[in-house]
Amino acid sequence: MINLDKNKIVLGSYSSYEWMNDPKHLLFSMSRYKFVSKMLKGKKNVLEVGAGDGFKSKIVSEAVTNLDLCDVTNSSQKQYQLFNIEKNNYFIHDFTKKKTNKKYDGIYSLDVIEHIEKNLCDKFVNNLKKSLNKNGVLIIGQPSLSSQKYASKYSKKLHVNCFDKDELENYLKNFFNNVFTFGMNDEVLHTGYDKMCHYVFAICIQ
Repeated sequence: MINLDKNKIVLGSYSSYEWMNDPKHLLFSMSRYKFVSKMLKGKKNVLEVGAGDGFKSKIVSEAVTNLDLCDVTNSSQKQYQLFNIEKNNYFIHDFTKKKTNKKYDGIYSLDVIEHIEKNLCDKFVNNLKKSLNKNGVLIIGQPSLSSQKYASKYSKKLHVNCFDKDELENYLKNFFNNVFTFGMNDEVLHTGYDKMCHYVFAICIQ
């Protein structure tokens, strides 16, 4: 069996930190990518916003024709280039400032919107919308506002823009005609009571 494939995987800094400090969280996080891969299966051109070291992106890449990755930091791009066997197009882009020139059939952004300052959030979502093709799909995932009482001090400091499920749905309806929200606890997706959702997904359609 050991001779089947000589390629070895080295985790980037983000995924390595999760594995070393809270391996269960890495599992939960990868489950979110699996959900995205199922929702965007078969899409031709897809973009991940806030890809980090890109380790988990392969889950989605396997389900779509072409996956581009982007982030706001050069260090994230370098992590991807250093450690990933996959070589998707990875570029630097700030959606609080502008849309992309290329249009996508699907865009997803996991664990990003909670880091966007409230006064910049409208621009962020508007530019995501403008980067979609007609009938394109946007998927946003973020930790719920209710979960923040259990978050670490470090997370609380960085999570400046969390929503509960109903709040995220109502907010995104300012930009999209159709918004479908789901809760997630650990790796289990559900439609249960909003305040008991640790994580929230929204699927937005033009």
